Amino acid sequence: MKTLTKQGSEERAAGLITVGAMLLALVLANTPLREFYLFLHHTPVSVHVGALGIDKPLILWINDGLMVFFFLLMGVELKRELLGGLLGSIQQAALPGIAAIGGMLLPVLIYLEINGTEGIAAHGWAVPTATDIVLALAVLSLLGKRVPPALRVFLMALAVFDDLGAVIIIALFYTERLAGEALIIAGIALAGLTVLNRLRVMRALPYVLLGLVLWVAVLKSGVHATLVGVVIALAIPAKTKDGHRENSPLARTYLDLKRWVAFGVVPVFAFFNAGIAMRDGSEGYGNVFLGAALGLLIGKPLGVFIFTWLAIRLRLARLPIGVRWWHLFGVAVLAGIGFTMSLFIAGLAFDAPAALTAARQGVLFASAIAALVGGAILATTLPSKDNLTKLHPDTER
Repeated sequence: MKTLTKQGSEERAAGLITVGAMLLALVLANTPLREFYLFLHHTPVSVHVGALGIDKPLILWINDGLMVFFFLLMGVELKRELLGGLLGSIQQAALPGIAAIGGMLLPVLIYLEINGTEGIAAHGWAVPTATDIVLALAVLSLLGKRVPPALRVFLMALAVFDDLGAVIIIALFYTERLAGEALIIAGIALAGLTVLNRLRVMRALPYVLLGLVLWVAVLKSGVHATLVGVVIALAIPAKTKDGHRENSPLARTYLDLKRWVAFGVVPVFAFFNAGIAMRDGSEGYGNVFLGAALGLLIGKPLGVFIFTWLAIRLRLARLPIGVRWWHLFGVAVLAGIGFTMSLFIAGLAFDAPAALTAARQGVLFASAIAALVGGAILATTLPSKDNLTKLHPDTER
């Protein structure tokens, strides 16, 4: 119980820091300090080693470089859950997996219904597909011990599947023209990571060095470089040489990265990507705003809830212990908090500044409403502290 309480406190703190970074960015972008904010965005950063050089503004180093660690943690979490965790069996994975399919499918249909399938606006069809695990869990943690453990597990597993879906979408649909030589180098680095895994190399340095080569090669290849994080995660050994998982490289990576990503990477990303100047024009792209907002606010909750209902009614999965239908609907609404991944995909989808602004405004609007409405539904339907103590007297111990 103490572990769950500490975990909830950390999730709450990480969420508040991320929201604070977002609000600070909005203030800077809409005051006379906007020029300073834009200066930070466009500050050139160059790294050169011999003839090889990477020249990018700071914002792209954040989105293409720093976010690799976010995707690395995502990959580590996915691998941990598949190897005996929340998703360790078909029965455990069935309900959140089916719910995630609905939660990705219906938002896409709503977005395309509003924006059509051709033109610039249609490029943003994937924007409302992903749930922000940091902020969603932060809102849920505000309700403390009233939240059944199975409900938190459901939301976390749902977000993990959402993240996996987002990775696949980015790889398949938001990849630029490929460069053959860079892909060959990336393939060699990937083969090296596979060899390290097969030889059960426990030291981190070889993975770091090959991971760096892989990141540079993928960055130059046209495939989005953040996907390197997931690839590296899959190569990290999940067991020690004597077969234990507790102190394995995968477990150590998870512990080393979790707080750093939650308290560092995600807030920094939020600061650099949430600074939308409200007076900036998004003329001609009102439908992008509506598609992103309604996809998250309507498509996400309905998709998650309807597919959850179908899975249980068809006996493909069971209602989690201690969870009621209203609780599931509240969590389905929280799944409409699409902040980090939705903003990330929007940046990949749109080159036109007005379209990008409209998409970001829609994501921010929908995420704020989803947090408030989902939190309110759960606050009014979950058992009170007094009733919880009567049902489970040991919860206060």
